[in-house]
Amino acid sequence: MTGLRPGQLTELAARAAAAIGDVVKPGGGPAVTGLYKSVAMVVALMRTNLTQEVAGGIFGCSQATVSRRSDLLRPAIGQVLASCVPDPRQIPGGGTALADGTIAPTRDRAAIPDLFPGKAGYPGMNLQIAATPGGRVAATGAVPVHGARHDAHAFQASGLKNLPAAADPGYTGVDGIAIVPFRTPPGGRLHDSQAASSKEPSGIRAAAERAVASVKTWRMLSEEGGRYRAPISKYGEMLAAVTSLFFFSNYYDPYE
Repeated sequence: MTGLRPGQLTELAARAAAAIGDVVKPGGGPAVTGLYKSVAMVVALMRTNLTQEVAGGIFGCSQATVSRRSDLLRPAIGQVLASCVPDPRQIPGGGTALADGTIAPTRDRAAIPDLFPGKAGYPGMNLQIAATPGGRVAATGAVPVHGARHDAHAFQASGLKNLPAAADPGYTGVDGIAIVPFRTPPGGRLHDSQAASSKEPSGIRAAAERAVASVKTWRMLSEEGGRYRAPISKYGEMLAAVTSLFFFSNYYDPYE
């Protein structure tokens, strides 16, 4: 349910304890849901996108307790695992990063502008992801961007703009995007030399899409998992926590 191995969950709980202490204030009574169980619960919320009511039923506490633990531990998880997030400029295996954007769905909040991208058909946040040529995740943009903004804007605003990358024609002219395929003009066709040079960048888009799908196994970011339900003001700290958990779960060995 958490996506973490037992040793990883133990390590995360230890780091959280070092950062925030216990989940009970000094002098308070014993918690029904202690620190270790609370960490597991908050990670499970982000991994599976359970509702707080369902999570409370599984972990044996009230919805109010789930909410309090989430607000306490979500930012702490992002902080204590920040060292697990690699420098995106150091692409594993060398080579150029492959950039792609995806819409992570949210509730339809009419008071917040630019959440609804017509292309996706639902409100959300534009997340920018950089992949290795082999399709592994190299980086996730730390700054979420409202979903109606174009990928070209989102890439520059996300914190990845200094990362040399290849991308689809939607990123043409963006600083940091070194390789894009040629666009076919309306009613026209590409010159043979243009078509040949565009074939490889278009083909490697599949690697970027594999990386996007890998990130979206954290269901709080996916269409299949439902929609992000918490206030948009908390989205950044959720994204930081999920990003660090993604790299921690895939690459941290607690027994090294």
